[in-house]
Amino acid sequence: MDGPSGAGKSTVSKTLATAIDAAYLDTGSMYRAATLAVLNAGVDPAQTAQVTKAVKNAKLEFGTTPEDPFTRVDGEDADLAIRGDDVTKAVSAVAGNKTVRKFLIEEQRRIIAEAKAGIVVEGRDIVEVVAPDADVKVYLTADPVERAKRRAAEMGADPNAVEQDIERRDTADSKTTKPLEAPAGAVVIDSTALPIVEVVAKILALLNNRDIDE
Repeated sequence: MDGPSGAGKSTVSKTLATAIDAAYLDTGSMYRAATLAVLNAGVDPAQTAQVTKAVKNAKLEFGTTPEDPFTRVDGEDADLAIRGDDVTKAVSAVAGNKTVRKFLIEEQRRIIAEAKAGIVVEGRDIVEVVAPDADVKVYLTADPVERAKRRAAEMGADPNAVEQDIERRDTADSKTTKPLEAPAGAVVIDSTALPIVEVVAKILALLNNRDIDE
């Protein structure tokens, strides 16, 4: 599942994974964990070689149970730390590191391959890059103002400030991925006016080879 920040990817993906008894992977958390490892090592995110070394030397662990998709960095719980301001400001630079990206994509593919009961994967470049052979490909989007409202509610932050930060991240991430463009082969679902249950129902329809608007 691809889509921009605030479209509802995480909530929809976890709900869907639980509904079909599948594993779940948030690839965005992987890039955030890598960024935290870089910051913990005292490395400037702009220093390509040092960033790569810091990420490869770190022990990054990711839970794939939708009820507890934990993130650990060097054995420490990192669920809160990877959502902090420092990581948020630096994650685009780390994610744009080609060697780090290749390293994490290989890890994502390994996790997908080991999920024998299936897996719901969300992120920025899942459909075209990470899992082009996925059974169902979805691009989940929403109105920019609604996206900002949702993210602000999650973070307890000012919607205007969050909207500006989302725009900054989308611009930065666009150098590496295409967060605002639906990839070829993906079914587009606009979640602006839809409750989570309806979005999940549409994806379940796709899994059952039915039209999402039936």
